[in-house]
Amino acid sequence: MGTLRQMEYLLAVVEEESFTRAAHRLSVSQATLSHQLKALEETVGQPLVERLPGRVLPTQMGREYLPHAITALRSAAAARRAVMAGHDGEPVSLRLAVLPSLASGVLPGAIRAWRDAHPDAEVSMLEFLDGDRLPREMLRGVADLAVGPVPDGWPGEVYPLYREELVVVLPADDVCADATGTPLDLALLADRDWVLHSESNPLASLVLRACARAGFTPRAAVSTHHPAAAVRLAAAGLGPALVPRASVSDDVAVTWRVPRPEVGCDLAAYTRGPAAPHVMAFVRALGGTELGR
Repeated sequence: MGTLRQMEYLLAVVEEESFTRAAHRLSVSQATLSHQLKALEETVGQPLVERLPGRVLPTQMGREYLPHAITALRSAAAARRAVMAGHDGEPVSLRLAVLPSLASGVLPGAIRAWRDAHPDAEVSMLEFLDGDRLPREMLRGVADLAVGPVPDGWPGEVYPLYREELVVVLPADDVCADATGTPLDLALLADRDWVLHSESNPLASLVLRACARAGFTPRAAVSTHHPAAAVRLAAAGLGPALVPRASVSDDVAVTWRVPRPEVGCDLAAYTRGPAAPHVMAFVRALGGTELGR
């Protein structure tokens, strides 16, 4: 309810906590701002802001209304970018929201390939350590495309990518290190202390489920958000770690082995709605194909 302009006025008043500063920021008269905000409140049916000595604050209804207004304004801005991208000399831009723990392996090459076709484009990347926060932020319109595990019940478009396989990382001189490439039974590591992932990282639940299938619950020696840090902690002898293969760099003295049972996560790119052409070009660079709905 309400026009985009009225929503913009409301957001400015709340952020500035002042009609005077908001009017100056928007380059409109204070009378115009007050009139439009009053019209919005009449449409909603309740006051949205409260005038207090020296400041203006949102009412309870205003606080409930603001997230919807912000989403609408961001959606409108995204639509304008999609329409203008590549037209009339308007440069394209790409906003990505990613889980670095799972998507880091594929992103650099895809960004390089996409920028080869769009050399003047700007790519911005938002990295979320919390797996639950990524889809919430995507629903708010923070990015054009997300890359990570597919959230349950996602209402928009989904473009499957690949399966990220995890490997067991051990010090190079560990008794379980094996150069033959044979899988490593996780049950052999049941009595070890482990390098685990922080609870908010989707890798944490993958590791716990894999160990449970092997018949044990891993004891934590240390926990970390970052797979690259987990690799170095494992190299220091603090315990085995299960990490994406792409997280194991050649400059760290470790051995990695495929676990038994195997551990992996299906990754996808996803959007709130139909992807703009330049966004679909990036999906193709990632190697994704559209999942029909």
